[in-house]
Amino acid sequence: MDFPYAEQFFFVERKTDHIDGTKSEETAYGITSCRKEEVSAERLLELNRGHWEIENRVHYVRDVTYDEDRSQISKGNGDHIMASLRNLVIGIFRLLGFKYIPDAIRYFTMRLEEALQVLGI
Repeated sequence: MDFPYAEQFFFVERKTDHIDGTKSEETAYGITSCRKEEVSAERLLELNRGHWEIENRVHYVRDVTYDEDRSQISKGNGDHIMASLRNLVIGIFRLLGFKYIPDAIRYFTMRLEEALQVLGI
């Protein structure tokens, strides 16, 4: 099959040795707006890893720390608003230098006055 924009497709092969001794292989396919002559394999790998950094730094925190998948908020735009507020809080914590969001939550849970000062309230 001939794709007119074939230079925009790429794939990353992953081989993993698991602790239990089993092995697995995975192929991840991607699409980029970069043309073949504009980007190297190293740059494509960097872009792929950048995607997972976003996944791990934001989505994972929302899924695990905030247990977002079990949220009961679904009326109107409530779920979108809560997701935006969670992203805002995660961003503020990161700007304050916290690497682990649960640590920031525990820190400010016991220091409400300090949390309000950070927000300028």
